[in-house]
Amino acid sequence: MSKATAQIITSYGRRYIVRTPQGQTFDATTRGKRVDFACGDEVHISPINAEQVVIEDYLPRTSLLYRQDAFKSKLIAANVTQLLVVLAAVPSPSELLLQRALLAAEAAEIRAVIVLNKADLPETAAWAQKLAFYTTLGYPLLTVSALAGADALRPVLQGQTNIFLGQSGMGKSTLTNALLGNAAARVGDISTRLDSGRHTTTHAQLYDLDAHTRLIDSPGLQAFGLHHLHATDLLHYFPDLRGLAGQCRFHNCRHQQEPGCAVKAAAAAGSIKPERLAFLQAVSAELMP
Repeated sequence: MSKATAQIITSYGRRYIVRTPQGQTFDATTRGKRVDFACGDEVHISPINAEQVVIEDYLPRTSLLYRQDAFKSKLIAANVTQLLVVLAAVPSPSELLLQRALLAAEAAEIRAVIVLNKADLPETAAWAQKLAFYTTLGYPLLTVSALAGADALRPVLQGQTNIFLGQSGMGKSTLTNALLGNAAARVGDISTRLDSGRHTTTHAQLYDLDAHTRLIDSPGLQAFGLHHLHATDLLHYFPDLRGLAGQCRFHNCRHQQEPGCAVKAAAAAGSIKPERLAFLQAVSAELMP
């Protein structure tokens, strides 16, 4: 079993659960204090005993997503192909978190979908109207009810490694349980080894919806990690602004106070939304050294 491979299906602090291609699961730790592993990672493992292994390293990743915690970025998930941002009208959702998630998805070349949960609430219609702008950028917007209509997501999820992301209280875990049915209870039994007695998701957990479709349920986020990005690349991650790339007077324009900024000129002319310029400027300032 030396140099065997497995996939991290649960990430909890510095402890993990990994699953081999044969379907065996093991409790896993890392050497030293390494924490640069994420749910979804394909890893090399070495055995300790019949139930435990050590993670030696990860295999090349196709994508990586981060959460922001104070001034430190932490890994959320690796090798994701589709990100679903879950929002609900109650408790009040964060449009800023949505914007940051969409930006991260663009940077990671991951397909992004917006899911407006709790369709039965009277407050939902106003949010559906507010979020309609993002459909003009090419992002699908799906309005669902986790308790009654989660199956509407299945065609969208099919064949992808998906992740549900959003604040606590948006219904991510309710959606996951509705999609998994009885399978959720079986996988939950594994998770109790690491997360006993908790009622909210505090770790990232990978589930199999079918042989070709995977779903990662993640902890509630307050801020999406963008510190791995470079300010001069940001324009390329805005579908509505990337056509302006290369048009500023300075090639390294941060779209702040620089003269000859094409983005500020477009906002002044009304051809782009001023809120999008403000968001670009805020993230650019955050990433400045």
